Amino acid sequence: MNLIDTHLHVIERSRLSYPWLAGVPALDRDFTYDAYAAEARRVGVTDVLHMEVDVADGDIEREVEMVRALMLRPGSLVRGAIAACRPENETFPAFLEAVQDGGVVRGFRRVLHVMPDDLSEGPLFRQNIARLSRTGLPFDLVVLPHQIPKAIALVDSAPDVQFVLDHCGVPAIKDRAEHPWREYVAEIARRPNVAAKISGVVAYADPAAWTLADIRPYVEHVVSCFGFDRVVWGSDWPVVTLGGTLSTWVAATHALMAACSQDERSALFADNARRIWRLPA
Repeated sequence: MNLIDTHLHVIERSRLSYPWLAGVPALDRDFTYDAYAAEARRVGVTDVLHMEVDVADGDIEREVEMVRALMLRPGSLVRGAIAACRPENETFPAFLEAVQDGGVVRGFRRVLHVMPDDLSEGPLFRQNIARLSRTGLPFDLVVLPHQIPKAIALVDSAPDVQFVLDHCGVPAIKDRAEHPWREYVAEIARRPNVAAKISGVVAYADPAAWTLADIRPYVEHVVSCFGFDRVVWGSDWPVVTLGGTLSTWVAATHALMAACSQDERSALFADNARRIWRLPA
């Protein structure tokens, strides 16, 4: 069974600038594709999408070129980039046109969980996100639980755009907080143009003591709300290492899905990702 990782971050500080890393000492070092791939192949990962790493504005297109170079490596697992973007800027249409050439960019993301809550409410932001409907390229949503209503409003403003809710909506698993996260997830799942990414949630659990029982209610709630036709899997490496390893997260995912049918597991692990990001079979 194929396993598509829809959420790999490569960090190479000699090539790109990552302003936010200074605030996260555990991640403030290089995390290379080679280090990831060595472990990923051992746990059955067959295909990978690189997720933007919130590089400095001037490095956004250089990050796409880095992914292009990774894709061209012999035997590479990388199938494309989910690129950073700045929909709040007037230059977005020109950027969108420029990065679509070359077959590297498969989707976009603007980090929202560390930005002012009203960023996505700006008229220009929403107009530019709506432009994605002409491209067929999805937009990943990374928001904290209290920001999910803002994400819902953005989704409602662009009903022809495919959205993907990252990391199960970033639940506070360590604090065992389920409300209002649980209600907000159910509400955003009512939008047929939203899928959910089961990605790296062990990073939000107690790193020293989490068990499968701690993360199960959160993952199962997301799957229940979205259904197996609208969920995808991701590692969120290296952020996932805050709560374990890539191998640990893959093992936990398989344990969580042990009672599911082969068709359900195939949908989560590969089939939905191929459809959403238009990946070759």
